Amino acid sequence: MTELTDIQRSPLGRATLGDQLRRHGRTLRDKPAVVAHDADGGRAVTTYAELDARANRFAHALLGLGVTRGDRVAVMARNRVETLVAYYGALKVGAAYSGVSPLFGAREVGQQLAHLEPAAVVVADEFVPVVDAALEGGPATQRVVLGEESGSGKTTWRSFDALCAESPDTEPDGEVDEHDLAQVVYTSGTEAAPKGVMIPHRNYLVSTTPAYTWGLRCLPDDVWLYVMPFHTIAGIGSATSLLTLGATLVLPATVEAGSALRLIRDEGISVIAQTPTFFISLANHADFGPETVGTVERCLTYGGQVSPHAINAWAEAAPSAIWGTYWGQSELTQLGSVGWFKRLEDIPDQDPTWIGKPVGHLEVRVVDPLGNDADTGEMWCRSPSVMAGYFRDPERTAQVLADGWVHTGDIVRRDAEGNLFFLDRSKDMIKSGGLNVSSQEVERVLQAHPDVERAAVVGLPDDYWSEVVTAFVVLRAGSTTAGEDLRQHCRGEMASYKVPKAVHVMSELPTDPQGKLLKRELRRTHGEGAQ
Repeated sequence: MTELTDIQRSPLGRATLGDQLRRHGRTLRDKPAVVAHDADGGRAVTTYAELDARANRFAHALLGLGVTRGDRVAVMARNRVETLVAYYGALKVGAAYSGVSPLFGAREVGQQLAHLEPAAVVVADEFVPVVDAALEGGPATQRVVLGEESGSGKTTWRSFDALCAESPDTEPDGEVDEHDLAQVVYTSGTEAAPKGVMIPHRNYLVSTTPAYTWGLRCLPDDVWLYVMPFHTIAGIGSATSLLTLGATLVLPATVEAGSALRLIRDEGISVIAQTPTFFISLANHADFGPETVGTVERCLTYGGQVSPHAINAWAEAAPSAIWGTYWGQSELTQLGSVGWFKRLEDIPDQDPTWIGKPVGHLEVRVVDPLGNDADTGEMWCRSPSVMAGYFRDPERTAQVLADGWVHTGDIVRRDAEGNLFFLDRSKDMIKSGGLNVSSQEVERVLQAHPDVERAAVVGLPDDYWSEVVTAFVVLRAGSTTAGEDLRQHCRGEMASYKVPKAVHVMSELPTDPQGKLLKRELRRTHGEGAQ
């Protein structure tokens, strides 16, 4: 690696995320960075100047606790402004942030923290017992609680507010550069054991955040309803880019549809980004209409297909809104391709698997199983936003970064105009009777039925077929459609070998905190004895 110059190493010319927050603290000063709502109806505004000052205070607190450049700081809390304060505070001392899912139990928390070995953990008071259990018997870790100080001896939990109150709000004097890690983001684990993706400051400043402007059309005037959890790449990654651009994040107390709709109306929300589940739940609510969502200009969705019924409902309620479908991976620092449409008729080939075209910083290859260029196959990528690797996992890093490309594991089709269509995860491709079946294709056909709200399709083990195509659906409210009716619907739309052998009607589908389908849970709970 080329040695950085003194100019690149110092605040005079270096490129770090903490430096950009400092600049905003001086130039945007009173502009709202975060508007946080609580369960009691309270509303708190944190300006850019205040966010920078609070991050500085926590940076000094971390230095006082012995946290230094190259360390990791883990945060376990639901979305709140203190998480962002802790994030930027860690970045300002050269430490990397890593979020822990609030849904995790002690075993899962223990696995992540044992792998991460953070120098400090910052935890909402409700999660202190879980983290105490997870850390029991492990190495000493500084413990900070978003609440009152508690405990004794080595298990003392220092109060976040008290530490910050005792610290100055001046910029900390520390050596940080663009190649330092900003984040260790643990993947959602929709397929297997989570991996810690290492992301340097540089990825955002030279690549991902610029792509938010030319790809996602983000601007400082944007007001985002922010429901993406901060422990995910979608959550902390989007927040990083948006705060770097000077936008405003609105944090709701709950993601319940009714309260979300009121917040969209009252805060004048212009952008929403979430998985299809969230947009469907809003469209199904009695309060959904022009009065509540009329200010929305862009609906951004990822991680699945929005049903045609939801798209049509949004077109009527927010006629000026445009849909953005985008694809990305943690290994690429989130953003990879983007496409825009108003109605399904605007989508190339009217194919809802469309994920747009690569954003400007991304190079894409589509390859067959032998690594030859093809129209349909696995997508390989490279860009300045590629991760630094998997934390403490050189073997898997080498596997994914083989041949000078990120092997995404996603199967896509690319047309003559460069449009990309997501067919499936390679591990979700169903092999039935010697033939390949795309689970996404079957899901798309099921979701075209007027009574289907959402569908998930997996291959379950079978002695004769090897795998059988099996569907799980959630029906629209009031529907009495049976599984056999949906199988008949599929027979009219696709080859017989693709038609599900069984369709199970469910009250809900298993998802992660972002609303992404957890197909592994369907395989686990329904795989035994499947016929």
